[in-house]
Amino acid sequence: MPSSLLDIVIVSYRCRGLLRDCLDSLRAFPPAGGARIWLVDNASRDGTVEMVKEEFPEVELIASDENLGFSKANNLAILRGRAPYVLALNPDTLMTEGALDHMLELMERRPEIGISGCRLELPDGTFDHAARRSFPTPLGALAHFTGVGRLRKAPARLTQYRAPGVESGPVDSVNGAFMLMRRDALVKVGLFDEGYWMYMEDLDLCYRFAQAGWITWYEPAVKVIHVKAGTSGKNRKPRVNYAFHYGMFRFYRQHYAKNDNVFLRGAVYSGIAAKLGISLARSAVRRRLLGRS
Repeated sequence: MPSSLLDIVIVSYRCRGLLRDCLDSLRAFPPAGGARIWLVDNASRDGTVEMVKEEFPEVELIASDENLGFSKANNLAILRGRAPYVLALNPDTLMTEGALDHMLELMERRPEIGISGCRLELPDGTFDHAARRSFPTPLGALAHFTGVGRLRKAPARLTQYRAPGVESGPVDSVNGAFMLMRRDALVKVGLFDEGYWMYMEDLDLCYRFAQAGWITWYEPAVKVIHVKAGTSGKNRKPRVNYAFHYGMFRFYRQHYAKNDNVFLRGAVYSGIAAKLGISLARSAVRRRLLGRS
């Protein structure tokens, strides 16, 4: 039998300071029944492993010799845990008082919920709109990346990335920065798809849960702080940039492409490739400018 209701899984990569703050917040605000914390370090080689061993001996540390990516590293720890609930938590988050107890009580009270997420706030107190999302469509993705879908008065069909119509309750997807999952449901539906190295794996998991009949729930009464891009950085490196766009490609190919005609599929694939090229060029220019400053 598990000693607590919750396994908390954190994947770290070269974010020692952020991780320390995250673990401090978990130590300050644990759930009433306690939790087992699993940390998978993706070969940071920046002193993260040594810091965790010295300052947080209660953490179950898995030090990988290579960067496994988000999905594979999470699955590694999930499979070692035994608690009935699993929280995938980003190292650039800060727990708040009562958050874990509230979310666990929600899951215990509502057995139809397979995944739940909470309100995510940026350090300045503003709302992180990625906390809850609708499943994307090609039109919604285009609107988001052109900025049209981010406008306050944009129609709902263009705003899937923000799910502005959902204040509380069932939603298509919540953010992988804080994703509380029912282990029994994970066993039935499957863990994170390791074909996603980083990005879109949270959306994919929520989609598969929905297909299997589970509810994903957004709970705004609970707040967690999220340092946006705290681990990946605002200026993505080429491998991370590629992973982001490959995630878009993989999600579309797996879940939507078979229902679209050949012309729409070609347009979507071409759009993703074009966006990747633009993003790589912008990132290269920014890195060059930063190098000169």
